[in-house]
Amino acid sequence: MMNLFVVAVVLAAGLATISIWSPRKLWVKVGAVTLAAAFMPLSYASFADLLSKPKPVALEWFHRSMSEATVLSARMQEGEAIYLWLQLPDTAEPRYYKIGWSEDVAKQLQQAMREAEKNQGGLKMELPFENTWDKDKPMFYALPQPKLPEKNGERGGGDAPLVYQHPGTSA
Repeated sequence: MMNLFVVAVVLAAGLATISIWSPRKLWVKVGAVTLAAAFMPLSYASFADLLSKPKPVALEWFHRSMSEATVLSARMQEGEAIYLWLQLPDTAEPRYYKIGWSEDVAKQLQQAMREAEKNQGGLKMELPFENTWDKDKPMFYALPQPKLPEKNGERGGGDAPLVYQHPGTSA
């Protein structure tokens, strides 16, 4: 966010500089500088306000080619939109997105959420930012049930015997 704000401030300052050195009347120059000065806090406030709002998936340009994302949470508002909290593979923090309402997509998401809960696994979204023509391919899918942890002695699938060690004893 800060990078966009810095760019906006530099552009506003550049326009104010041009207006100062232009052959105009003094009141026009003062008005241009005043407008540029008013633009700076307004742009900061608008960028800060955008942080709490979901980003439409159609406006995601930087991650357009991403093949999948992990769905951390989802909320469906019938007739309005589907809100998604996604963890992108190469980003540290999750992001908040919005998909336009579609009954088919909502059914897919609900089914995948039920399956993920049953499997006690995660939920993924395939091609989250691509506007695909293939509407039959599901966008959401549940990950398979995670593999159970290996038992003592099963490392590598060898013939090692299972060994029980009572808590509190050291052998």
